[in-house]
Amino acid sequence: MDTKSPTLVAVLMLALAQLAAHAEPDSSRAPTYPNKPVRMIVGFTPGSATDITARIIAQKFSEAWGVPVVVDNIPGAGGSVGVARVAKASADGYTLVYAANGAMTIAPSLQANLAYDPTRDLSPISLLLMMPSIVAVNNDVPAKNLQELIALAKARPRELSYATPGNGTPQHVGGELLKSLAGVDIVHVPYRGAQFTDVISGRVTIALQNAASVLPSIRDGKLRALAVTSLHRSPNIPEVPSVAEAGFPGFEATSWFALLGPAGTPAPIVDKVHRDALKALAQPALQARFAQLGLDTVGSSPSELAAIIKSDIGKWARVIKDAGITASE
Repeated sequence: MDTKSPTLVAVLMLALAQLAAHAEPDSSRAPTYPNKPVRMIVGFTPGSATDITARIIAQKFSEAWGVPVVVDNIPGAGGSVGVARVAKASADGYTLVYAANGAMTIAPSLQANLAYDPTRDLSPISLLLMMPSIVAVNNDVPAKNLQELIALAKARPRELSYATPGNGTPQHVGGELLKSLAGVDIVHVPYRGAQFTDVISGRVTIALQNAASVLPSIRDGKLRALAVTSLHRSPNIPEVPSVAEAGFPGFEATSWFALLGPAGTPAPIVDKVHRDALKALAQPALQARFAQLGLDTVGSSPSELAAIIKSDIGKWARVIKDAGITASE
């Protein structure tokens, strides 16, 4: 009998134990994400456009993941309060924010001491939906297209006015950009939300409102649409030209809704949420539902969303500075 065999066996067993200790953990035993409820924060009140669309997306995630995706409304400061909450949350994928672009790209130039940096404190996942605004006028206004409206504004400086959902909204900064490019002086009339009955009655000349709110009045013949603020025509109202097409190349001033997590959210989680979001947006029934609300489906990559946020922050900072817009205006 070989007396060295027990020693050899012992050495082999020690070596195998060391290999096992340093082996990669069995990924099949790691908890799958998500394995508990996911919280989706919305910075606006229940019933708002942001809230309605967030709940549709949350339901699709719940169906795909088999866990509740709970919409948590934390309104305030144009959505910024909700975004700030997510920026400080644990980066484990269980707290996400469904954010509108105002809180991500306009707030940095309007709100002093903003509690987060949109480019540093959040992990972009996807820009899901885009909604153009529509430039519409009262039926008694003689302008039949955007160029005629601009000519009218030049002939009657400060006599024309435009209604928006409020100061510092995408419609307001977009309107100021258009005024600057066109060289016209039109009075801004901010309202609290999508209020444009004064445009229908003729007290205010122009409505610059998001498509979801103003489309029904246009389709009912109460207002005349002159242009959409998306870069190209919207498939939801294809007969109306874009502002860019009407003489201002490159003009774009839309509202958009995006999904983000706290900075440092693990890449596999970002990838999964992004992938499942795109699967949901690819469903024809869901696209049709969003189209009824005046929304275009997008489904960007995380890197594309990051680039859009960075670009739009700079773009709106210049407009806000040049127009002298303040948060208290």
